Amino acid sequence: MDSSVGYGVVLVTTASIEEAEAIANALVEAQLAACVSLLPIHSIYIWQGKLHKEQEWQLLIKTDLALFPTLEAKIRELHSYEVSEIIALPIVAGSQPYLEWIAEQVKIKE
Repeated sequence: MDSSVGYGVVLVTTASIEEAEAIANALVEAQLAACVSLLPIHSIYIWQGKLHKEQEWQLLIKTDLALFPTLEAKIRELHSYEVSEIIALPIVAGSQPYLEWIAEQVKIKE
């Protein structure tokens, strides 16, 4: 399990597929994410005192969590929401070849 320390999945929701794809493309091209999967979801939440039921897009961003501060800044730069969901979850175990692939795709600037 120690081989997966440092890798994670970052969750982000967007209002449209166009915004989701723009963020995903920017993260992968900047080598901040190895892969971003996009899923349509239905969200129910309270915002500014009102109940909302919205169709959104969930981004599942696979990355090295050492990149989180830079990744978060890039998402906030591109995101339309006033308060956007940006939540990092650690990968506690994973296929070694897949984790190595993540490592090859993302670049930590030193």
